[in-house]
Amino acid sequence: MILEVKNLVKHYPLTSRGVFLKKEVGVVHAVDGVSFSVRKSETFGLVGESGCGKTSTARAVLYLDPPTSGEIYFEGQEIGRIFKSKNQQEILKLRRKMQYVFQNPYASLDPRMTVADIIMEPFVIHKHVPKEKWHARLYELLELVGLEDYHAERYPHEFSGGQRQRICIARALAVEPRLLIADEPVASLDVSVRAQILNLMQELQQKFGIAYLYISHDLSTVRHICHRVAVMYLGKFVEIAETSELFSSPLHPYTQALLSAIPVPDPENKRSRIVLPGEVPSPINPPKGCRFHPRCIYAKEYNCIENVPELVDVGNGHWVACNKVSG
Repeated sequence: MILEVKNLVKHYPLTSRGVFLKKEVGVVHAVDGVSFSVRKSETFGLVGESGCGKTSTARAVLYLDPPTSGEIYFEGQEIGRIFKSKNQQEILKLRRKMQYVFQNPYASLDPRMTVADIIMEPFVIHKHVPKEKWHARLYELLELVGLEDYHAERYPHEFSGGQRQRICIARALAVEPRLLIADEPVASLDVSVRAQILNLMQELQQKFGIAYLYISHDLSTVRHICHRVAVMYLGKFVEIAETSELFSSPLHPYTQALLSAIPVPDPENKRSRIVLPGEVPSPINPPKGCRFHPRCIYAKEYNCIENVPELVDVGNGHWVACNKVSG
């Protein structure tokens, strides 16, 4: 395993507005005890509705937002100790191995910097490439992501959304990472461009053996690129399985509802849509028992209002947290 996450918790305090004093009035339960692992050269998908905690999980894994509690191991090292030690050399060494591709390529690139400056900035910070080889490495990275040499002197506003995301990927590859967290990397792109970026990511994975933590709410792209998938609801995992297993045999009612919403290209092939009642509860005050119970038709039958389902292995590497399935 390249990444192991155990009982990760991330809470954000809510404070009242005051001129002199701020008082904590509540807590946002963004992530509440999730555990998962990512294998070498694997794409692990994280899916769920907006606000379920996907991005909070990713940011906590990279210590962009330090987790409230839990353990995170990267290549066998407990990374919390490294960040808490405040040893900048060790932190930079770890940062090189774990990189992030953000959702919005329009906001994640500095408009005042050329593409050359953006991609070579990691060379300045990490000092892992000799200065005389900076430009050669720059053009090598541009070629890897499907851009031309002359693009190096241009500014981000001169590129399309797909090209900007290629620049973001090139910047992440500049430090030769082992793990790449891609947070909805194609959400803001046209459908045809999405396929190009996903194919590029797969080619890079095959060439360099990079592991991906792929975050998305688009189940079509998840099915295309991921090896395993975890379904998240209100800060907790409700189901984890191999991609083919999850899409062919979803067990949790929430997963079944998500899959039923995938558009079918053939108008003659009609799919019965599962429409969930109500809305996602507030993470400030999550429901007791199973967090999905206010929207689940099986809640009363299996007493999900009080019983908290555990994530259990039902066979074939398929994990599910549902009282209906487990007993």
